[in-house]
Amino acid sequence: MKINIREIASLINGTLSGDSNLFIFNVAKIEDAQNGDLTFLYLSSFEKYFSTTKASAIIVKTGFSKHRNDITYIEVESPEKSFFTILKKYFTPDFPLIGIDPSAFIHPTAKLAENVAIGKNVVISSGCKIGANTKVFHNTVISENVSVGSDCLIHANVSIRENCFIGSRVIIHSGTVVGSDGFGYTPNDKGEYEKIPQIGNVVIEDDVELGSNVSIDRAAMGSTIIKRGCKIDNLVQIAHNVILGEDTVISAQTGISGSTKIGKHCILAGQSGLVGHIELGDNVVITAQSGVSKSILKPGYYLGSPAREMKIAQKINAHIHSLPDYAKKISELENEIKKIKENLRVT
Repeated sequence: MKINIREIASLINGTLSGDSNLFIFNVAKIEDAQNGDLTFLYLSSFEKYFSTTKASAIIVKTGFSKHRNDITYIEVESPEKSFFTILKKYFTPDFPLIGIDPSAFIHPTAKLAENVAIGKNVVISSGCKIGANTKVFHNTVISENVSVGSDCLIHANVSIRENCFIGSRVIIHSGTVVGSDGFGYTPNDKGEYEKIPQIGNVVIEDDVELGSNVSIDRAAMGSTIIKRGCKIDNLVQIAHNVILGEDTVISAQTGISGSTKIGKHCILAGQSGLVGHIELGDNVVITAQSGVSKSILKPGYYLGSPAREMKIAQKINAHIHSLPDYAKKISELENEIKKIKENLRVT
């Protein structure tokens, strides 16, 4: 990759100062960058690396103090977003896969659109439909009557169970299972748990990305639904009949219990947990390691277990940290009251 710095500055509408004839060959973190690399700086905590970085060019916020003369600057309002624009334009991985590998099994009733690519040992079962330009990598198994849209990227070792629907431009990373049975059991008269058939499916709408080792359970009846634009991190469990609203983001090791409904533009941070049959409204943010035990409809930030509005939770936490002082004060007050009572008895 060889890119003129003027082209980069034009792409991100930045102000260029320094060597306008410079060519960039790669991008790198500010602390790792070498000659020929482009880097960026947007957090003050990384400014300590500026004096020693070996990068040839750097994207900085407008007004940044340019006290080094051996580096070319591009000034923008948002260095991180501009850097991501450059990554998307010039450095998006290609994931090459062409044609259908002879080791793949494709059922005669499956329908593949133009330019579909199928890797080694892939199984495409009966009644499946795979959209144009979709790539299905090695060892992936797609069960009966699954529909996959166009321009999807399904990485190695993915399992998509029967009757599920995948929209267009969906990315599914390795190890993920879509449509596994929901966790449905009922105790009989002997106290033994009997399995409840899970006869629904999973619907994943357009522009969704699922990280590695995500488990999305099929609905008991109806559909588990991941709506357009959701982004789900690694190691997330989504139970049967959950509905995720558009553009919701879920971080790693989060678990969502059955029949919970989550609104649009929500954020569930790492290791958060939600009980079943509740609802989150739009624009709700659940912070890391929080536990949600009841519905939250008001937009805002929520913290703790049980999750509360952040300001309230922070006050509670502050009081908890002060409990030793409170205990000492209570003991002192009890002693004073005891002395007062003794004095009253004497008089």
